[in-house]
Amino acid sequence: MLPFCMPHSPAPAEWIDSRHAVHRLLMTLIITTLGCSPMYVVSVVLPAVQAEFGVGRADASLPYTVMMVFFGLGGIAMGRLADRIGIQKVLWLGSVGIVLGFLAAGMAPNIWLFIVAHGLLLGLLGSSTTFAPLLADTSLWWDKRRGVAVAVCASGNYLAGSIWPTLTQWGVEEWGWRTAYIVLGLVCGLGMAALAFGMRQRPPLLGPTVVTASGQTLTSERPFGMSVGAAQAWLFLAGLACCVAMAMPQVHIVAYCADLGFGAARGAEMLSLMLACGIASRLVSGAICDRIGGMRTLMLGSALQGIALLMFIPFDGLVSLYVISALFGLFQGGIVPSYAIIVREYFPPAQAGQRVGAVIMATMLGMALGGWMSGMVYDLTGSYRAAFINGAAWNLLNGAIAWVLFMRVRAIQRSVHT
Repeated sequence: MLPFCMPHSPAPAEWIDSRHAVHRLLMTLIITTLGCSPMYVVSVVLPAVQAEFGVGRADASLPYTVMMVFFGLGGIAMGRLADRIGIQKVLWLGSVGIVLGFLAAGMAPNIWLFIVAHGLLLGLLGSSTTFAPLLADTSLWWDKRRGVAVAVCASGNYLAGSIWPTLTQWGVEEWGWRTAYIVLGLVCGLGMAALAFGMRQRPPLLGPTVVTASGQTLTSERPFGMSVGAAQAWLFLAGLACCVAMAMPQVHIVAYCADLGFGAARGAEMLSLMLACGIASRLVSGAICDRIGGMRTLMLGSALQGIALLMFIPFDGLVSLYVISALFGLFQGGIVPSYAIIVREYFPPAQAGQRVGAVIMATMLGMALGGWMSGMVYDLTGSYRAAFINGAAWNLLNGAIAWVLFMRVRAIQRSVHT
């Protein structure tokens, strides 16, 4: 039997890897699936929104871009808030943002208010509460199976991409996009609020320590043997670089297939295949992470992602692209969750939400920058070949940073035994 603990106080160490942690993880998976719904449904209603408001494709695409920017910014703010007041209240705030955001967007009289609803309500106040803060919270409840647990939590994002577009398309056809949006807001927002009642308990705050021969603690107070701010900056740059690379296939695979003459529908199928394989990748990478640690998992995922990116260049047949898209999903799915594991392994646990939020913001900015940069390279060269090479170069930067940080950790570990 687990010892009694007041919900507003940190849980005792005995609660780590416990049955309570399992129940909490299942609720976290569902909450993430509900809260990340806006990221995947806006593209479904894009044609209807464009037609009703009479705007161009660029303006109709702005809601997604603005939402993702505010999603990244909100991840830091909500992570810091979760560190201070607990994840439950943050999730309740997020549920309000989801409900109000979908309602406001569903009743928007013009494209600009539609954009504001997606940016401020669905992005900043809504979805941002359900990814980085929950990744950080999950990492604090697990030790032996931390990698798998964080991977399960992160899989909620891809699971949302597998579920909500199909349901939203059905709703648009049956009721129209406005009613479909309002129903989504009520289902996802109220579902989040209800599940948040089970997230009241504050997590254990047990931090790792590595001590040098001189007796100096280096992991919590000095991750990688440097200041917390410097370590955060290096991880921020690594996260940015890895997702600039990741964005090339995820954002442009549909257009790439259309340019090759296979049609946009084939590209959409490849994207769905990529995301589905990403779910499996996150679970497998989580298990690997439990065996070899977050830093080694990051380096492995970066190397495999680079290989997959380069494979797109010589192999451009239809069957080849299906295979490579699947491989890309399998290779890259565990990269982003590994950053949450690294933060848990080397940073002060009381700052987990804030630190994970900063890295997740970097990955979101990387996706936005990578999508735009790949399009710019295509416009300049008239081909996606150079865009794939550009992505591979950014991926190399991510891998190089991971390698440098890993070697610093190895040096610290050697000093412990001397």
